[in-house]
Amino acid sequence: MKFNKNFSGRRSFIKKSALGAGLLSSLSSFEIFSQSQRIQSSTSDRLHLKMAGYDYQRVSALFEGKVAIEGCTFEIEKSGISIMNTIAFDGPQTYDVSEIGIVPFIIAYANQDFRDYYLLPVFPLRMFRHKSIFIRTGGPIKSPLDLKGKKIGTTGYSSSSLTWIRGMMQDEYGISPMDVEWVLARKDSSADVSGKASKQEQVLPEGLKMSYGTPGMDESDLLVNGEVDALFHAVQPKAFVKGDPKVGRLFSDSRKVEQDYYAKTGIFPIMHSVAVRKSLLDKEPGLAQSLFKAYSESKTMNYNYMSKLGWAYDTLPWYGQEHEDTKRAMGANFWPYGMDANRKTLETICRYCFEQGFIKKQINYEDMFFPGSMAFSE
Repeated sequence: MKFNKNFSGRRSFIKKSALGAGLLSSLSSFEIFSQSQRIQSSTSDRLHLKMAGYDYQRVSALFEGKVAIEGCTFEIEKSGISIMNTIAFDGPQTYDVSEIGIVPFIIAYANQDFRDYYLLPVFPLRMFRHKSIFIRTGGPIKSPLDLKGKKIGTTGYSSSSLTWIRGMMQDEYGISPMDVEWVLARKDSSADVSGKASKQEQVLPEGLKMSYGTPGMDESDLLVNGEVDALFHAVQPKAFVKGDPKVGRLFSDSRKVEQDYYAKTGIFPIMHSVAVRKSLLDKEPGLAQSLFKAYSESKTMNYNYMSKLGWAYDTLPWYGQEHEDTKRAMGANFWPYGMDANRKTLETICRYCFEQGFIKKQINYEDMFFPGSMAFSE
């Protein structure tokens, strides 16, 4: 998916619709500004960036051309995280700017001496992970402590999501990765979304009890068939999505548990960051600030949408109330970029990578980021 700088019929339709709804006054000044920026961007001989990422709502303004990157033209493609990881770490390095898995980046940085990209303190994907632990309903697991000695199914063992789950389970409930038997699924039901796991997402530390699941079965099948007692996975198992009564969450009220976790720790787990080609930033250090500003503006537009129109346009009946509850629990800027607001979270994930045996020595998270981005804030 590539961003088209031309003014599309869809955008014209949206503007006409907004006029009919009496909304033009709130959109026109930004539309005029963004259109003039894109006209200038498309006609000037400036740095051209190839970018990749998911088109989340907080990034969609970049995909739709509503936000400019100062001094640059750009094209941005939609891709899966495992694909983007592989291209950056072990592939052709197609992209100047790419969304990247935070744990795979830590592993590549520490183990492969990977220095081809810097990180920016922009975090397109964050997610609490208590919701990502699934069990067989009616089985022996009723609480986190019941996981000890059980078989846990998983895919992509060193992915960011699974690293957070294991670290959180050890910090909060005392369940070490050594306390269970890991069963690696030979198939991943989410591969069509994220792509085949990169090498950095398949690191298997020594000393763990590990086996492989039945050939032909994905992680959801292993849980339904009783080959595993629980499942750690970034996505919802297909059996759970289909409403299979055999599959449920370990934390039935995961929303409440996750809010309590945030209130206690202040951690909003980071899954992905934004990586920029080192050679490019060495030549154009000001580009880091321009990119940070563009991602921040896109996120702010999403915030504004949620506050002004999201409650009406979104299909969820209690969208507005959920938005209000989130701001009360986490503050108005509940999805923060920049280093200061994220130091504890970054320190924690680096510690987890060391404690779980993915890297041989502790690293300073700041070393992975572009030096000039340390002071970026929003």
